[in-house]
Amino acid sequence: MIKTSLIAASFTMLLASSVMAQTAAEKSGVNSVLGVAPKTEDFVAEAATSDMFEIESSKLAIERADPATKTFAQQMVADHTKTSDELKALVASGKVKAAVPAAMTSSQQSMLDKLKSLQGDDFTKQYHSDQEDVHEDAVDLFKRYGEEGENAELKAWAGTTRPALEHHLMMAKDLNK
Repeated sequence: MIKTSLIAASFTMLLASSVMAQTAAEKSGVNSVLGVAPKTEDFVAEAATSDMFEIESSKLAIERADPATKTFAQQMVADHTKTSDELKALVASGKVKAAVPAAMTSSQQSMLDKLKSLQGDDFTKQYHSDQEDVHEDAVDLFKRYGEEGENAELKAWAGTTRPALEHHLMMAKDLNK
């Protein structure tokens, strides 16, 4: 009985460590470098927090940036609100077993805090740079999940959402010239 309990405990620890390793691999970018699809939970968390950052940083840009950047930012708010709502609906329907986080990551919050501290050209340059960076990450995330994800509904959604993100990336690069 004790031996069985020890085996069960060891197996549980092994499973937990492999789950943590996968999450750590996604967070560290190792999965991205290797082209490995994120776990469903990681994809949902990253997609949701990316949307949160996009929306909040773009709301700031609507207040503070030049007209071309404001136009871009308005589209980011509209498009990322739509994808955020779609993702939440997939999770709420029970088709996707994952939790949608309530807040951005600490890294995203730090980026937003930095933007909040800037004005004028400094703000605009940082916003443009951030948009290019976060859209590169989003395109990569959606590409990997859309091609190899484990949940069919979410995989299909990632595949249909990716072209809009690729367009956003192209627009961000144009702004950043």
